[in-house]
Amino acid sequence: MAGRIEKNELVRRLAGHMETDEKTAEAWIDGFIGTLNESIKTGESVTLKGLGGFYVKPKHRGTWVFRFNPG
Repeated sequence: MAGRIEKNELVRRLAGHMETDEKTAEAWIDGFIGTLNESIKTGESVTLKGLGGFYVKPKHRGTWVFRFNPG
């Protein structure tokens, strides 16, 4: 299995892919993560075709578990 990349590397790669600057790419990443987080906090699932689904599942007594199901 390949290693991990940090956010700054993800920003650099996205900027290159989008042919934009790193500040813009970081804003897109932050916006995506923020929106995903808000949706999951309200109990909504998020499915991205080609990537997978993000969701929370009740565990016990008000405890929730975050899950990702690769697609």
